[in-house]
Amino acid sequence: MSKQYDAVVVGGGVGGIVSAIRLAVAGRSVALYERNEHLGGKLAVRERDGFTFDIGPSLLTLPSVFDEVFRLAGTSLEAEVELVRLDPSFRYFWPDASTVTFRDEPVATAEALDAFSPGSGAEYLAYLRRARSIWQTSERTFFAGAMGSPVSLLRRMRSPRDFTRIDARRRLASRAASAFGDERMRQWLGRYATYSGSDPSLAPATLGCIAAVEADFGAWYVRGGLGALRDALVRVAERCGVVMHTGREVTEVTATRRRVTGVSVGDEHVDASMVFVNADAEHLYRDLLKHDRRLRDVQKTERSTSGIAVLVAAEGRTPMIAHHNVWFSRNYAREFDDIRNGKIPRDPTIYGCVSSVTDSTQAPDGCENWFLLINVPADDREVGSQVGEWLLDKLASVGPDLRGRTRWMEVIGPRDIAQRYRSPGGAIYGTSSNGRNAAFRRPSTRGPRRGLYLVGGSTHPGGGLPLVTMSARIATQLALRDNPQR
Repeated sequence: MSKQYDAVVVGGGVGGIVSAIRLAVAGRSVALYERNEHLGGKLAVRERDGFTFDIGPSLLTLPSVFDEVFRLAGTSLEAEVELVRLDPSFRYFWPDASTVTFRDEPVATAEALDAFSPGSGAEYLAYLRRARSIWQTSERTFFAGAMGSPVSLLRRMRSPRDFTRIDARRRLASRAASAFGDERMRQWLGRYATYSGSDPSLAPATLGCIAAVEADFGAWYVRGGLGALRDALVRVAERCGVVMHTGREVTEVTATRRRVTGVSVGDEHVDASMVFVNADAEHLYRDLLKHDRRLRDVQKTERSTSGIAVLVAAEGRTPMIAHHNVWFSRNYAREFDDIRNGKIPRDPTIYGCVSSVTDSTQAPDGCENWFLLINVPADDREVGSQVGEWLLDKLASVGPDLRGRTRWMEVIGPRDIAQRYRSPGGAIYGTSSNGRNAAFRRPSTRGPRRGLYLVGGSTHPGGGLPLVTMSARIATQLALRDNPQR
């Protein structure tokens, strides 16, 4: 006898868990199936010898997006986790040994910028005004619903000025060049394209709104690591009645010619009138519900970048280090040229998260947990310890030398990401935001059968913790309208 639910969620990443919570709160019976033994998807943790690393997202922005989900379930984000608003939020370094610290207050950041580069503080505050307008307009248009076509976006706009306000017709690198006189500040703004695995010379200037999001709503850490947020989501989903299965792989989404009928899990069939797929759209249309046309469309969309992450268990303490740090490359354009040409950048920008700066539980006494990340092409590249050693050499040439302080090191590359999460090429964020029409080329939230919905980084609005959480809201709102309770 097969099991029966109102909805089945395929994949236990953040988008899948949030979808399950929203559906359960709406009174639907929900089962979630995750092929790995741990829930959370890329919101993952590595623990070894007293060191703890967030090996996926390491920064929390827009906590209100998560608080909304918890409040729907009768609790709150604050009740479930301990949040820390970081100040400083970021410390940036350049090859010429210059550095600047971004604070948790825009005026304080502007003062630091003026000391760093005279005139940059005023330019920063002026740009924040533009970025706030982009965010406010995007929030009620771009993020407010599904994106089947440009018409769906235009319908949510109050006037033609809204399209100008979101700054979608200009590239982020171009906007940076007009907003800042100092090349280093242009590089800083271009970095926000990488939040969605994109190229600043190709991604729309809309992504610059993230600067305002960080400045106005804060850069946050969850005490105990971001894995604590994952644990809270799982806890709340179970309280809401979601039936959670780990180590159980969905092998097929079953359907008639018109609508879904459920999923196959091994030799078991689970009946459901709604199926939410929190997996890459390419995997869905190639393996779970074969659909040649949708698969071709998906394969035409550009993948986001992948990454090489190096976990370093380091002895000692490092001066001048914040929780979040960035060592910029000498030439951003050349760095992304290398990526477009399928190469590991010769001179990469290095992101370094050292959460033990904020939370001493993340490393043994007198030690630090270094999570290093560089952008690389999405491909089937396998990397080994020699790449980690190369990256430590690169870091030592522009910043701290960890080589004589390393107890152990682990390297995670594109192939590892692809195998763990079924992300083609190890694309961290699903689809990229490169190109003016990237938002409309993403796989649709609605699938080709009634009752099938996509959530996560490969569909609208894209990758990253807040956006996949928004994707769950958009998908469940569609589903509940399409499938009213009788």
